[in-house]
Amino acid sequence: MKSQIPSPGSTRLFCMRFTSTRRGVRLARHLAAERLDAWGLPYDCALTRDAELVVGELCANAVRHGCVSGRDFELRVTVLEDALRIEVSDARDERYPPPTAQAPDEGAESGYGLYLVAALALRWGASARDPIGKTVWADLRYP
Repeated sequence: MKSQIPSPGSTRLFCMRFTSTRRGVRLARHLAAERLDAWGLPYDCALTRDAELVVGELCANAVRHGCVSGRDFELRVTVLEDALRIEVSDARDERYPPPTAQAPDEGAESGYGLYLVAALALRWGASARDPIGKTVWADLRYP
């Protein structure tokens, strides 16, 4: 029997580091979905599917644009008052995503990641991480 969907007041936190590789991205996406399922959000619910997509896009961006040799990226998933927050931190603090996600040119083969994140998220952004790096985050509407 599945557990109840966690109430916003309960502490739900998943935090883990992954290697800055495509394999690390796949593992992060898989483990985030596993954790959401353990919290009572089944694999086939809309929030879990959206969260998997956002985790995959933010982690892929961390590997592609934020990778520093020998450094991992970190995934953090937290239940907030009104949202499920997904945060991905990497070691590059000089490369931030643009403040607004632009639709890619018609026929473009890349550039859709943040555009999808912005479409699914209540809000998203980036902030400096102490002592080094940055965190890109997105909040998804929580039931």
